[in-house]
Amino acid sequence: MSISNYFETFLQFVSQPWHWSVGGVLLALIVFFMTWMGQSFGVSTSFKALCSVAGAGKRVPFFNINIKQEYWRLAFVLGALIGGLIAATYLKSPEAVDISASTIAYLQSIGIDYSQADTIGSGLVFTELFNYASFKGVFLALAGGFLVGFGARYGNGCTSGHAITGMAHLQLPSFLTVIGFFIGGIFMTYLIFPHLMNL
Repeated sequence: MSISNYFETFLQFVSQPWHWSVGGVLLALIVFFMTWMGQSFGVSTSFKALCSVAGAGKRVPFFNINIKQEYWRLAFVLGALIGGLIAATYLKSPEAVDISASTIAYLQSIGIDYSQADTIGSGLVFTELFNYASFKGVFLALAGGFLVGFGARYGNGCTSGHAITGMAHLQLPSFLTVIGFFIGGIFMTYLIFPHLMNL
């Protein structure tokens, strides 16, 4: 078998749907090894590190951190971006994501034809929301990015930091924060998100 055939077989293997438990086991291993090394798994601190690299620490003490200790986190974020690009380019599945009929019906009721958006190769991305050729798409991307970045730092951690690392370490503040994540998600899904589609 040639190298190209091996590569094609590998792509077919990694692009197929995997059981959710695979991701759970890998996340558990990451948390275990990072705890063993004295580090905490979280991505939002990279926002702070990037601001420090840009020189914000000279003006705002909050951003005055030892950037050398954050190089691994910046490398992780860069790897996630590269991995996402590779997955979106070479590992796309032609099949629609298998979600419940009630979810599809709800999305259609607020103006999102999810199955059609997925058929054109967008995966989990809603083309109606992430249309960067429109003012609405650009505005939502910038506003959402700001709120996520600000909220994660104001809350002293993102979902991966609190829900994965914090709860694994049995920290009460992280437990309360995750409850807030779910409440905010429900509030957004049913009270705010439908109105965004009608802007």
